[in-house]
Amino acid sequence: MRHATVLAALLAAVPVAAPAFAQPAAWQPQASGTQAELRGLSVVSPTVAWASGAKGTVLRTVDGGTWRVLAVPGAEKLDFRDIHAIDADTAIVMSAGPGDASRIYRTADGGATWQLAITNPEPRGFWDAIAFWDARRGILFGDPVDGRFQVRVTHDGGATWQPVTDETGLRALPDEGAFAASGTCLTVAGSGDAWFATGGAQNPRVFHSKDGGRTWQAAAVPVAAGAPARGLFSVGFRDAQVGIAAGGDYKEVAMAGVNGARSEDGGASWTPVQVLPAGYMSVVVPVRGAADTFVAAGLAGSGYSGDANKSWTVLDRTPVNTVGFASPSAGWAVGPKGIVLKYTGAPLGK
Repeated sequence: MRHATVLAALLAAVPVAAPAFAQPAAWQPQASGTQAELRGLSVVSPTVAWASGAKGTVLRTVDGGTWRVLAVPGAEKLDFRDIHAIDADTAIVMSAGPGDASRIYRTADGGATWQLAITNPEPRGFWDAIAFWDARRGILFGDPVDGRFQVRVTHDGGATWQPVTDETGLRALPDEGAFAASGTCLTVAGSGDAWFATGGAQNPRVFHSKDGGRTWQAAAVPVAAGAPARGLFSVGFRDAQVGIAAGGDYKEVAMAGVNGARSEDGGASWTPVQVLPAGYMSVVVPVRGAADTFVAAGLAGSGYSGDANKSWTVLDRTPVNTVGFASPSAGWAVGPKGIVLKYTGAPLGK
């Protein structure tokens, strides 16, 4: 969403204090080698993860703790809001911005070299997120152009991207858009299910595709919206049926009120829930290896549910932008001013 540029400016001013960790610590800081705002994160395994952010920043660890900053030639001014890694060598990174500031680069050699796969051909476009079902099949999502959300798909691991046209299913409401805040306003599950979450309009919605992104159907979600900074920022599904959407208002980090919703029918209907910590949540993700466990996080801190959103426990109050997990005991969070945290708490969902 174009409001994401305002969000970036606001977050640049957010002080990041030394984390006040619980005992035992839920998260342990790691040296990132950068002060750039980090928003993209892809956790491949307990030892391999990639991250991305402002000023063309891409990071990688292959030992679970040592992060290396990787250069993407020609991308120094781009804002890499999302990244998807297939393995330790192969990753696809997406920049968000108006028109040709939205791009996708790909590496197959651990970041030693990068190829520009596609530049947004629509001057009024703004890409928000990417997601992959497997090593070859992926999806790209962007804000509305001429009243319809933009979707592209790839079948060759991100080398080429083809546009999707669903004139009815992708129609946007007035002022509706998405938030490129964490790379998780778009998610996938199974072999062909995909969802994206929106905000800004009077009613936030979650769109669902059952056929690999070709056709879409939207459902209203009972979370506060009606303002440019407010709505759903993230959606995560553990399978084709059970999912959680989360959000809030990035201008009011500690705003009271319902900040999430739960679906048990693939996103056709939603029940409001309170995600903890209360306040603005920019990401919610399922935890691999723990079927009922989700982690949510944002500038209000981080928390988890071990019963698929029926109850929540606060993990930490440190502001972050996104999280990702390889297992119940292996995960990372990234956020403002280059912060990288590794999960060190008890196994989640156990």
